Amino acid sequence: SLNAFQVEEEQTINAYIQENNITIEPTNEGLYFISEQEGSGELATEGKIVSVHYTGKFLDGTIFDSSVERGEPMKFTLGQDPLIPGFTQAVQMMNKGAKATIIIPSNLGYGQSNPNLPIPPFTPLLFELEIIDIQ
Repeated sequence: SLNAFQVEEEQTINAYIQENNITIEPTNEGLYFISEQEGSGELATEGKIVSVHYTGKFLDGTIFDSSVERGEPMKFTLGQDPLIPGFTQAVQMMNKGAKATIIIPSNLGYGQSNPNLPIPPFTPLLFELEIIDIQ
């Protein structure tokens, strides 16, 4: 059964989905993937080096991390570098030039705790993603 935090998280996500008229269905695990712009070429796959610009927000719009603000995309090797599952899943649905907004429930995010980040337990996250390059 869900604990109070999980119930609250579900309500927060549902309210956001309704307020923003989001009609897409989440994946089985609960990731919402909203395509904003189609890219071209092949999708990002495991072992590829991916450059991505991202802005991470809470559902109230507060930004907690942004490569855009730093002026430098994040580079990582897909499937090897430790990223939260929802981020990895979304990137695998994208190709070069693609832009998407994703909503990651905490079970695909930072879960119950993350001592290194200012993210409370059971917090859904929204990321704006743009794939700059795939090598």
